[in-house]
Order: sequence, then structure tokens, then C-alpha cells
Amino acid sequence: MEENKMGTMPVLPLIFSMALPAMFSMLVQALYNIVDSIFVSQYDPVNALAAVSLAFPVQMLLISVAVGTGVGLNSLISRRLGEERQEEADSAAAHGLFLGVLSWLCFLLFGIFFVRPFFEAFSDNTVLVEMAIQYTRICCVCSFGVFIEVALEKTLQATGDMIHPMKFLLTGAVTNIILDPIMIFGLFGLPEMGVTGAAVATVLGQILSMVYALWVMFTKKHIVSIRLRGFRPQGRIIRDIYTVGFPSIVMQSIGSVLTACMNMILIGFSETAVSVLGIYFKLQSFVFMPVFGLNQGVMPIMGYSYGARKKARLLEALKWGICIAAVIMAAGTLLFWAVPGLLLGLFNPTPELLELGVPALRIISLSFIPAAFGIMFGTIFQATGFGVRSLCISVLRQLVVILPVAWYLSRFGVGYVWYAFPFAELFSVGASILFFLDLYRRRIRDLSPLAEP
Repeated sequence: MEENKMGTMPVLPLIFSMALPAMFSMLVQALYNIVDSIFVSQYDPVNALAAVSLAFPVQMLLISVAVGTGVGLNSLISRRLGEERQEEADSAAAHGLFLGVLSWLCFLLFGIFFVRPFFEAFSDNTVLVEMAIQYTRICCVCSFGVFIEVALEKTLQATGDMIHPMKFLLTGAVTNIILDPIMIFGLFGLPEMGVTGAAVATVLGQILSMVYALWVMFTKKHIVSIRLRGFRPQGRIIRDIYTVGFPSIVMQSIGSVLTACMNMILIGFSETAVSVLGIYFKLQSFVFMPVFGLNQGVMPIMGYSYGARKKARLLEALKWGICIAAVIMAAGTLLFWAVPGLLLGLFNPTPELLELGVPALRIISLSFIPAAFGIMFGTIFQATGFGVRSLCISVLRQLVVILPVAWYLSRFGVGYVWYAFPFAELFSVGASILFFLDLYRRRIRDLSPLAEP
């Protein structure tokens, strides 16, 4: 039966059955992120591309809140199912929708009132600032699509259903890819909208994905059920969701802070340097997104195994997760070293962008393989309800280490800034191992062997 497969199916086939759909959908997600920037660079290779790069930290923050809340939801539901506490799993799923709406209201206010002062702090280039404002305001005001879709996606993933979430993501991604050139360049009689059109295409894809997810959730039978009639928010369940979810939000939001601060460092050299960093984040998503898809497949297995006190399955899931992630990251490193110019060529690069970008991609990609270990250790921390450990690792890596190192290296030239990335990842691996060994000694080592399959 579906509800038992996470406790009985061999771990490696189970990982592939759950992770491959998520990995595929994440690859498509990465594709449409890149397509967005490719079309924008064709429209205006200087200001428009830099504007989207400046907007990237706000988009990261928005996604961080959606996905972080979803991670807490996923972890709680999978643990409650492993403990055979069905009613609490159902209640957690309903709370996921409630928290999605609250999150959207926060970004609605930000989009209306705060985007202008945010971007005016970065540059006095009025064309660049106005493009960034237009793009970001639309993404924030209409972000209800992504918040609700992610809540439903993570709910189903917690039950072992990876196919429907894949379809949700594909719906949004394909819609965005189709609408991007139409909206940006004004095809088929529509007005030319430029960067604004890219934002409109993005939110329309998210809203369509949300509608599909709602239809699936409320018209089909699932292991968990969402009942909205008579719903009352419960502080205990919200606390349980955010015990894991809040550290995940902060952990991912740190990436937004990192990008914004790196933009401040790089814009002191040129707007092209900012564009290089923005392009890197788009390109690296092709490498990291499959690993995040793997993370989505492995986390419910870990959470279920931990809740059911199945120590061997929990550790085997971690072992295979690290191995698969390391292979993906090694392939990404080889790609970034072999053809960096070809990758940058997708974005209509200027000669200055190529000169800065080729060495940047090669240097930063040295961080990929260490990142595989960090992501998988973070996954087991979150799956077992100890998301604060993942947060501590991210704070060390992206605030305590990378920003001071990048600022110091910038004194020697923009080409040295990129070395901060691999340095920070190596540091985080050591800290992750220490945290895991402590978690193993305190919580995993003594899980009852009687529950072993």
C-alpha cells in the first residue's frame, strides 16, 4: 500500500521513485529560470539583465518563505504519518494553506510599499531601478500562487506522492516558458512589455500551477485530507511546523541577504559584475535544482524512518543521498570548467561580461561538491526536527564566512571575490559533520533496534 512503502520498500529504489519526479520538475524549474533571463538579455543586455539580477534577492526571499514553511510542513506530516497520528497529519496540511495565505499578505504589503526604497539604495541608474521595481512589485503582489501551490506540493510529497507535485511545477514552468517571449517582445498583437512582461509571465505560471494543485487536492483521494470547514488555527501545530520551517526560512533567506550584499560589493566594480553573479545563480540552478529535488525525495523517507524509529533506513537514506548528490555536483563542476564561455553565451554577453564571467564560473564551481554534503546533512537535520542545526550551518557559511571573506578579497580585485564561495563551502562541511555526529550520539544511535525491518 502507498502509505507503507516508505517503511518497507528498499531504500535506493524508494529514493529514485520519490526523487526522480522532483528532480525532473526542478530541472524544468531551472530551465524556465534561465529562459527568463535569456529573453530579458535579448531585450536589453545591460539594464534589463542587471535589473533582474538586482531583483533576485527579493525573489529568493519570497521562495525562501514559501519553501521553508513547506519544509516544516513536510517534516511534520511525514513524522506524524510514521507515528500513525493521522488526525494531526491532516490538521497540519490545513494549517499549511492558512500559513501560505498569511505569507502572501506580508509580501503583498512589501510589494506595494517597500520595493522602491529597497532598490534606490543600490543604484542611481533610474532606468535600472525602475525596471527592477516593476519586475519585483508584480512578483510580490501576485505571489499568492506560489505560496499556496508550494504548501500543497509539500503536503503531497510528505505522503510519498511525488508525481502530482511534479505536474504542478511542470504546469507553471511550461506556462512561463511559453508566455515569456510573448509578453516581453509583444508577440501575437500583445503590447511589448519588456521586464514587466517577464514578471507577468512568471506569476501567471504560478497561479495556473496553484489552480491545478487545488483541483487535485480537493477532488482526489490522498493519504492526508484537508478539511477547511470549521478550521481554527492551533498555536501548537503552527509551532511544530515552524520549529523546522522557521530555521529553513532563515537558512534560505540568508541566501537572499548574501546575494544582496554581494551585489553591493560587486556594483562597486561595475553593473556587469552584478550581471555575472546573477547569471551564475541562474546557471548553477541546473546543478543545484536536481539536488534539491533529491532533497525533496529523501526528506520524507528520513522523516518517516525517524518517526517509525527505523535507524538503519534513516542512515541508509542519508548515505545514498550524499552519494547521488556528490555525483550530480561533480558533473556540474566538470561542465562549468569545460565550457564556461558556451554557458555565458546563452545570455547575449558583452566582451566585458565574458572576461569577468569565465573565470568566475570556474572558481565558484569548486564549491559544488562540498555543497552536496552540506545539503544532505541539512536534510537529515530538518527531517528529524532539528532544523536549527541547518540554520547554524547556513549562518556560518553565508554570513560569518563568505561575506567578510568576499569583502576582504575585493580589495585585490573583482576576480578574487569568487574564491569566497569554495572557501565557505569547505568550512561548512566540517561544521556539518560535527553537528551530525552530535545528532547521531544524542538521538539516532539509540533508536530501538526492535523497529528495524
